[in-house]
Amino acid sequence: MKTESLTNPEEGPCAAMTTKIIPPTPSAADYASHGDRPLIPEVSDPIGLFTEWMAEARKAEMNDSNAMSLATVDADGQPDVRIVLLKEVTPAGFVFFTNMESAKGRQLAANPVAALGFHWKSLRRQVRVRGTVSRVADKEADEYFASRAAPSRISALASDQSRPLPDRALFEQRVAEITEVYGDSPDIPRPAYWGGYRLAPTEIEFWQDQAFRMHDRLRFTRSGDGWTCGRLYP
Repeated sequence: MKTESLTNPEEGPCAAMTTKIIPPTPSAADYASHGDRPLIPEVSDPIGLFTEWMAEARKAEMNDSNAMSLATVDADGQPDVRIVLLKEVTPAGFVFFTNMESAKGRQLAANPVAALGFHWKSLRRQVRVRGTVSRVADKEADEYFASRAAPSRISALASDQSRPLPDRALFEQRVAEITEVYGDSPDIPRPAYWGGYRLAPTEIEFWQDQAFRMHDRLRFTRSGDGWTCGRLYP
């Protein structure tokens, strides 16, 4: 296959590939076609605003509107990030569930702080959250675990999440063995190493795309029992 010529041949074939897969910068006409968007309202309750945005995202996103990046720090101070699913949001915080012996669980045990990132591409919006993390009560974890499909609960029992897997067949064998015991029983127990975390926010930033990169950013910072808010340069 003939490779297209490059502006700078010394950059090599990888640069040619990059020019094909990275979208071009929008033109003035592209920006103008979108028109102006109302600015983010300066409200007193960021959790209320978040739930409004989440409701709109659920209607607009193709799937997993509750997907969020979860950033943690390990015992050596090294950052880590992955996508998890938000399962509850209240004034007390943002809740997600996982294997607590996984990498994220071990990192949260060593440093119980984290950051969340939501990106709703269809709406051209994102939300960033930072705060402290604590375990949810066992009763809450039991209730959510019981709501999951039986195969998902069996997978949680079979998986040593984040640890090396010598052979995929070993995991599939575990799943088969546990399925043989429980089938689709509603009584599949929550393992002690599986639970939930609640991130209590100390900072929430709302971001909305605006034409010509003049994006709108509104940051809320915890102040006693309430919040202070202010706009940031894009």
